Amino acid sequence: MSERDIDDALRQAASAPDAMDPALLERISGSIRSSLAPVRPLPSAWLLVSGLFLICAAVALAGAAHLGLYGIHKLSGTEGALIFPALAIFTWAAALLAVGQMMPGSPRRLSPPSLLACGGLGLVAIFASLFHDYRIADRFVPQGVACLVAGLLHAVPAGLASWLLLRRGFAVNPVAAGLATGTLASLAGVTMLELHCPNLEALHVMFWHTAVIPLSALAGALLARLFARRR
Repeated sequence: MSERDIDDALRQAASAPDAMDPALLERISGSIRSSLAPVRPLPSAWLLVSGLFLICAAVALAGAAHLGLYGIHKLSGTEGALIFPALAIFTWAAALLAVGQMMPGSPRRLSPPSLLACGGLGLVAIFASLFHDYRIADRFVPQGVACLVAGLLHAVPAGLASWLLLRRGFAVNPVAAGLATGTLASLAGVTMLELHCPNLEALHVMFWHTAVIPLSALAGALLARLFARRR
């Protein structure tokens, strides 16, 4: 078959009359139109970010107030002035990233894994520079597990509330969105621990408190992947 024959065949196919029944097309169009409804637009990005930040702050403060604000009373002025602004900046950055993951086309200067790594290592560095008691206590593991569990338990309501706020968005990459939201939720747990926990041993804070972040982020990514597969 020559190129001319192919061109003739394509022209004939393009000029062939539509074999679809007009009545059938009208029924399809009618069924589509009947299901269409106006969609309420999402709030602006800054409102969503502010809402996520306030959710994490509220969960952390409520949890610490319930368990006791022993940690903040034991921290020195310098320690508190470094730890809590760092946590606030990390939380705001995580909120920005979580909102960006749920709004296709949003500018993204940092990926969720990069934020997780940079933020987690940054907190470890701050803790290492502030706390110098590297003795391993007899109850290192029991006390650490108790803090880890408490931090994760506070990440759960923060993550659920964040998901409710962002549920009308659309995640192009659900796993990345889950990782970002899980990282954000973890910071509610870490902030609560810094307000509540009076154990200022360096290894306890550097290991058990910051362990909340990767575990919560991983849980968010796994849950997002599971829900995406069920759709």
